[in-house]
Amino acid sequence: MTATDIHSLQTEAKSRRGIFRRVLDVLVTIAETTQQARRLQELTNMSDAQLAERGLRREDITRHVFRDQVSL
Repeated sequence: MTATDIHSLQTEAKSRRGIFRRVLDVLVTIAETTQQARRLQELTNMSDAQLAERGLRREDITRHVFRDQVSL
């Protein structure tokens, strides 16, 4: 096996790891989005009094649920 063959194999292995990493990133994003959607629905279903007990106003629910996301 030549150095070129070894380099080619290493490059291919890195490429596969990159693909798996991207797939994992997508799965994590889906899980996070699902969790946020559940939380959004949970808060939306609360009364204004229940929201006030948590220090929230109805108009702030979306901002509160998605507060950790980076805006681009």
